Amino acid sequence: MDRIIDKSQIRRESTRRIIIGCGIALIAIIAISSIIMAMSKSVHERDLRIANVEMGPLETTVSGSGRIVPAFEEIINSPVETRIMKVFVHPGDSVKEGTPLLQIDLEASETAYNKLLDEHRIKQQELTQLKLGNDTKLSELAMQIKVKEMTVNRLRVEVDNERRLDSLGSGTGDRVRQAETAYLAATLELKQMREQLVNERLRSSASEKVQALSVSIFEKDLELMKRTLDRGRIPAPHDGVVTYLSTEIGSRIAMGEKVAVVSDLSQFKIEGEVPEGSSDRVGVGSSVKARIGNSEFTGTVTNITPQAKSGVVTFSVMLDDSRNKRLRSGLRTELYISYGYKDRVLRMPSGRYFKGPGEYALFVMDGDDRLVKRKVQLGDSNREYVEILSGLQTGDRVVISDMDEYNKSDKLKINKD
Repeated sequence: MDRIIDKSQIRRESTRRIIIGCGIALIAIIAISSIIMAMSKSVHERDLRIANVEMGPLETTVSGSGRIVPAFEEIINSPVETRIMKVFVHPGDSVKEGTPLLQIDLEASETAYNKLLDEHRIKQQELTQLKLGNDTKLSELAMQIKVKEMTVNRLRVEVDNERRLDSLGSGTGDRVRQAETAYLAATLELKQMREQLVNERLRSSASEKVQALSVSIFEKDLELMKRTLDRGRIPAPHDGVVTYLSTEIGSRIAMGEKVAVVSDLSQFKIEGEVPEGSSDRVGVGSSVKARIGNSEFTGTVTNITPQAKSGVVTFSVMLDDSRNKRLRSGLRTELYISYGYKDRVLRMPSGRYFKGPGEYALFVMDGDDRLVKRKVQLGDSNREYVEILSGLQTGDRVVISDMDEYNKSDKLKINKD
């Protein structure tokens, strides 16, 4: 037996079918609209920067960055462990050579220096005593030799007398032999004393040299301590400007700690850096162009650090116009380091789109009112031009403005309104 369906259920089923149908229709409308919008996506002509592809020379460069620093500056380190007593100048002050910068506590160092002076006097007295002792001993030996020489001469005369008496029959053979034995013994003793004198002279000379060397070494230590005390008064090493100074009175400073920097701000150089991957293109003698604001300066790479640090390699650039008044310490600069030259290449103007050699997807003019995305291989570059390896040819017109918002589009219509 058929059951009668409730009217409210019929209405619910009807409403559900209507909602599902409307949803499907809405999705279809959105999809169709998206397709139409994608097909008709356009860009205003006024927002485009279009460049021509051409043949021409290319001076290849690698980009870097740098900072203007004084060409000459000297870091002053504390020669002793001490504390700051007074500050005579302040950062930014101009100073002359020898101008005191800081006064540090030198009481302990001066006490040590005075102690060294006393020890030096003692060592000098010891050397003097050693020389006097050696001279006395050598004089005594020389005198003993003279006495022994007189004894040998007397014994030689006795030998001659005994031999003469023996030849006349007044002497005996025993007396001759006794006289000869005494003479021979005295001669040997004299020889021994002479050798002893030579050896004693050598010993005395050696001992005096050792003691003199000890005094000389001590004097060098004393001179080093004196220089330490002189540097401890922290004078300016040359004319310049104080660019750094420890100014906290009473603060402790360790031996070797930086306390001041005096810079010559009449000349400047550039401390530059490039990514480690580009460092093989930078060499000593490479020419450099530096941009500081609207000004351009030229220079030469003078030295390169042997090791990379944090992924970059640093180097120094000596500027041709190092005394230019527009140069200021601390200014940041863009650097372009030259590493080659090509007479004739396919090139296009550089811009922010270029991030280094590699493949790019660039928009190229197709007719008067349409852009088409094309894969392009780019190579070397400089500040003005980029080398084109493939994907473009002479006469092509390429968009070099920022097109990131259109990176999902393959074609664009140019709106000239």
